Amino acid sequence: MRGVLWCSGSQPSQSVIDAVLDEGVPVFGVDAGADRAVESGIEVEEVLGDLDSVDLARWDRGLHELPDQSSSDLAKSISLLIERGFAEIDVVGIEGGDTGHVLGSWAALCEAPGGARIRLHHEDAVTHRLHPQDGGLDLKIGEGREFSVFALQPCKAWISGAKWEIEGEEISFSTRGLHNEGIGETVSIRSDGLLVAISPR
Repeated sequence: MRGVLWCSGSQPSQSVIDAVLDEGVPVFGVDAGADRAVESGIEVEEVLGDLDSVDLARWDRGLHELPDQSSSDLAKSISLLIERGFAEIDVVGIEGGDTGHVLGSWAALCEAPGGARIRLHHEDAVTHRLHPQDGGLDLKIGEGREFSVFALQPCKAWISGAKWEIEGEEISFSTRGLHNEGIGETVSIRSDGLLVAISPR
């Protein structure tokens, strides 16, 4: 089961919307992200978050308050969908806003439990979360196309099918994984910890 979380950052382009939305896939607004989705003509299944920025006058139903202030609305919304059995979660509307929100999107990937493939959709790329309990990730990366891999915690990583491969080496959050290159094959990424892989759109 797949769901879409719509955040309150800059409106995604139509090409991103078309790539993410499919008939029958529910869209959940992350607080004011629900208003942003409606502005794009998208039907919202439910509004999630602490509900402090959504236009409540617009919503007479479908509100699910997540009042815990120890984590962000995005982190809480991801966790809720995983609890509900969603195995794939696509997140849009994460660009723009203040710098803290940019890093906060990645921090939400750290806080969320395993059990779902999570993808953050940018205008030029997609960030894929790799959680150790969810297995590895295979990406088709064209020859000469750049991709990046960052460890969100110290871990061992395996990357094959790329210009620069890694075989079970210890890595941590650093620039080492910035701008690897595809060689026209499937890039296989495995880890015993949390990673993100950023692939071109």
